[in-house]
Amino acid sequence: MTLSRRSLLALGLAAPALALPIRGEAQETVAPVLDAASTHDQLRAIAIWRDGSEVAAQGYHGFTPDRPTNIKSASKSIVSALAGIAIERGVLKGADQPVADVLRDDFPTSPDPRLFRLTLGNLLSMQAGLERQSGRNYGAWVSSRNWVRAALAAPFVTEPGGRMLYSTASSHLVSAMLTRASGRSTLALAREWLDLPGFEIGGWERDPQGIYLGGNQMAMSTRSLLAFGAAYAEGGAGVIPPRWIAESWRPRTQSMFTGSGYGYGWFLARMAGRPVNYGWGYGGQMIYVAPAVRGRPAVAIAMTSDPDQPSGRTGYRDELHGLASRLLTALG
Repeated sequence: MTLSRRSLLALGLAAPALALPIRGEAQETVAPVLDAASTHDQLRAIAIWRDGSEVAAQGYHGFTPDRPTNIKSASKSIVSALAGIAIERGVLKGADQPVADVLRDDFPTSPDPRLFRLTLGNLLSMQAGLERQSGRNYGAWVSSRNWVRAALAAPFVTEPGGRMLYSTASSHLVSAMLTRASGRSTLALAREWLDLPGFEIGGWERDPQGIYLGGNQMAMSTRSLLAFGAAYAEGGAGVIPPRWIAESWRPRTQSMFTGSGYGYGWFLARMAGRPVNYGWGYGGQMIYVAPAVRGRPAVAIAMTSDPDQPSGRTGYRDELHGLASRLLTALG
């Protein structure tokens, strides 16, 4: 009996052909870095864009760059892009728009007066001031009957616009604002507004009221995540307003995890001697964007990893930062 390649793969008797061609002059410099990356057991795939085109894509440990995975909180950067497009199109008024303009009907019966000072920008920069609904509170929050109302009913820990309180509930409120203001689902908006070659959202969780979860539980391939990052690297690719990109990459607070800057859905850092902005999801779902600077070309790097394993406290996220730095150095 002759077994198919799929059967051989299932039995572990054949190595999957996961490496895809590395194009052009990047081959000699990037290939060794990508090959060495196989030592990271959590890593699933890497895809790289430089100065106008994809230059490499490689899968690891049985995965490919085209296989969807849960990108976790890296989706917060995508929700931020949708907010910027909504502002450009007049669906939302701007980052200073009060949340109460759109979600007043979901406020508690006797709302804290600070809720009326809460803005869209506060949500995007994780400066809502409301108690976090991530970490230990996440399970109870997503078990509630109405996630939007539960998020708005949380007590204030600090003032709106204060220190970072990283919370997926804040991103979900952005998704709710997009849905209510437009009369359409966030997924429908993403499919229409983020009309980018190679970009596609697969499965995406919704709350009990049907609002797509802003900032978590979104299925996307590594290549699709790369297409999104490449649009930012290209200055918006005619889809994302360049002014919004600049606003998103302006430091507004400090990350409670790393101490680095944080803008609107993006962490801000320096790697390989250049500014790099990145989205980060649990487990090591990463999109790095390095704008063109001082003769160095614009670069986007997408990485996906096992979404069920931690990455922050274990040091794996920092290992991925190191890998991104080596790739950026190799790419010039």
